[in-house]
Amino acid sequence: MPKRSTDEKPALRIHQAIARDLGTAILAGQHKPGEIFEGEIERSEQLRVSRTAYREAVRILTAKGLLESRPKTGTRVTPRGRWNLLDPEVLAWTFAGEPDAGFVRDLFELRGVIEPAAAAFAAQRRTDAQLQELASALEGMRRHGLANPEGRAADQQFHKAILAAAHNEALASLASSVGAAVSWTTTFKQRKLGLPRDPLPEHLAVFEAVRAQDVEQAREAMAELLRLALADMEIASPS
Repeated sequence: MPKRSTDEKPALRIHQAIARDLGTAILAGQHKPGEIFEGEIERSEQLRVSRTAYREAVRILTAKGLLESRPKTGTRVTPRGRWNLLDPEVLAWTFAGEPDAGFVRDLFELRGVIEPAAAAFAAQRRTDAQLQELASALEGMRRHGLANPEGRAADQQFHKAILAAAHNEALASLASSVGAAVSWTTTFKQRKLGLPRDPLPEHLAVFEAVRAQDVEQAREAMAELLRLALADMEIASPS
């Protein structure tokens, strides 16, 4: 059986594709909070899909906080404050379009709260196996670079491995969201600006601090990595 290439993704089922398209449209502002969708019959006919597929798509979007369905009032778009913006699929839908610069900055500010602390914990608590996983991720970044999917996957794995090495279940639960944020902000940056610089040295600085079990240096190195990554976006921090 031929091996699937790194760029290939499994085909979405019909209801997943509907959810993706509707979710992308909502996040892009094509459907405003409070807007009522047509009834299930009308909408499924408009999309040329079965009512079952459309119903399943609505369930996905409801679970992610983008829609709500109520008897007699129908299905409507919820206020943005209820959207699960850190859901990996929602992040993918956000970056499929043109994300708001403020939201991109918000993601980096969130990462700036989480990841330096995680790096400090990792310096205290990492195992030899986790250190090897970080080294392997760095090697993948060095070999492939961030201009292709393999290198970006290695970058994502590096940041996930830092969270795992913190040995904190609450932080580890954020790994998928942080990994998605790493992947999509990198893709977005290259789409807008190309690759402005090589970020490998900052990742190496984090790795060396974690390897040396230097808690404060690990924290500072990760904070600097994120500061430079945000600067690459050419998005100013609020004063």
